[in-house]
Amino acid sequence: MPAETDERRVVLYELLSLDGVAEEPGDWSSISPELIANLGRIIATQDDVILGHATYDYWSDYWPSATIEPFAAFINGVRKHVVARESIALDWANSTRATGPLGDYVAALKRQTGRDIGIHGSIAVAQALLRAGLVDELRLVVAPALAGTGRRLFPDDGTLNRLALTSVDRCPDGTVLLAYGAERP
Repeated sequence: MPAETDERRVVLYELLSLDGVAEEPGDWSSISPELIANLGRIIATQDDVILGHATYDYWSDYWPSATIEPFAAFINGVRKHVVARESIALDWANSTRATGPLGDYVAALKRQTGRDIGIHGSIAVAQALLRAGLVDELRLVVAPALAGTGRRLFPDDGTLNRLALTSVDRCPDGTVLLAYGAERP
């Protein structure tokens, strides 16, 4: 297990279709042993996750009784910071509501001692943290399919963001595992 540090990173993990759709994968994504191993390596470095309200609601109904590993044990045990505009019931273990402006909240989390802070799903939260320059690494799983419709992780908002490719792996089914570090000015 990676050691805690004073330099925590925010790591965005997202499954995408080749045309950038990040909504619930459905038929355009497949699960392979390589994909599971990749996910295992990523979550092994995290001790906090940030979830949007909708993702929390959806996942809190499914994951507490799920047995799909390595994610079930991870997401049920990790500290979950839930971004919600209004007060919500947080019945899932280790869940707390993120309070105050999101950027300030995440910047404060990064200053705490610990391991990486993950973003899983939660497209709007991911987009907000990307805009705020608080995402340190993007771990993208790109499926060899065009979804056609659905919410995209990278909206067409005209903002240029440069990234540095740090690794690329290819699964036998054509899925590509990409890691990018955010370039800072």
